[in-house]
Amino acid sequence: MADMGAFRDAVTAWAAGGPGDPARESAEQLGVRTVVLVEGLSDAAAVEALAERRGRDLEAEGVCVLSMGGAMNVGRFCQVLGPPGLGLRLTGLCDERERGYYARGLERAGAAPDRFHVCVSDLEDELIRALGVTRVRELVREQGDLRPLQTFLRQPAQQGRPAQQQLRRFLGTKKGRKIHYGRVLVEALDLDRVPAPLEELLAGLRA
Repeated sequence: MADMGAFRDAVTAWAAGGPGDPARESAEQLGVRTVVLVEGLSDAAAVEALAERRGRDLEAEGVCVLSMGGAMNVGRFCQVLGPPGLGLRLTGLCDERERGYYARGLERAGAAPDRFHVCVSDLEDELIRALGVTRVRELVREQGDLRPLQTFLRQPAQQGRPAQQQLRRFLGTKKGRKIHYGRVLVEALDLDRVPAPLEELLAGLRA
């Protein structure tokens, strides 16, 4: 029996040059109709956490959240998932600086360009601004990362940088930390303060 993890693996293999049949078969078995393309696993964790908080079962809705392993891969994923491939509806998140990659990838695949939601810097930056620096520091302490944060803040490169930038950089200093905090930060949000790109993405999945 296919599951969404198998579908993600099959799509990733296809985008890397492998066969497309496993992805087609898995999509049909699961009833996949929409794929949310995100740059990395931390973004995927945040989207899935918000969906859970909103009482949404994305897999039951035929929605797959797929990490592409980098924005420059978007063109290949649009080809296999969009009109030239599976013909699925594509949406997702991108950073402002990566907007061009997404626009070109969608255009070349003949996919609708207006369903991607843009974060000013990245999703972590959006979440830190929504929560506030003080609350994020509290969460870091609650997660047992206060001492690593204090050590990080003593580094010369961090002196004089805005606190929000320091926290954003800290989340990326250890393998797996961004993924972990992608979920932690979303779970700590007041639901009336969800960053607009994330809120609009989730709301648009009902359309």
